[in-house]
Amino acid sequence: MLASVGFMTALTEYIGAWAANDVERIAAAVTEDCVITECYGPVYRGRDWVRRWADAWLGAGGIVHHWDVTVDIVTADREVAEWTFECTWEGDRSTFDGATVARVAGDLIAELREYQTSAPLDDWRGTWR
Repeated sequence: MLASVGFMTALTEYIGAWAANDVERIAAAVTEDCVITECYGPVYRGRDWVRRWADAWLGAGGIVHHWDVTVDIVTADREVAEWTFECTWEGDRSTFDGATVARVAGDLIAELREYQTSAPLDDWRGTWR
């Protein structure tokens, strides 16, 4: 599910394509020479590698259940979003919060870098977990 931000942007289209588990739509959301950096390290350079990654991930049983955007900030050539992501990978269903910083070219993602929280969020009350 994609949270409504009132209008479709390059980043919300990309996120919506992943939430729809749609390889061709994912590839169509990025520039030919894009650079996508995932929060856990892999870098995908170019639309063809993004397509191969999406096809391999979804083909191996990966499922995006929800990718809910909670904040979306848009400027002329940048987007920043905060979100909650829920997926199943290798049989394990998980949810985490994160953020994306993207540079856009027209209606497409040219560069994108994702960050994720490393632990569940909690209110600090004087001691650490």
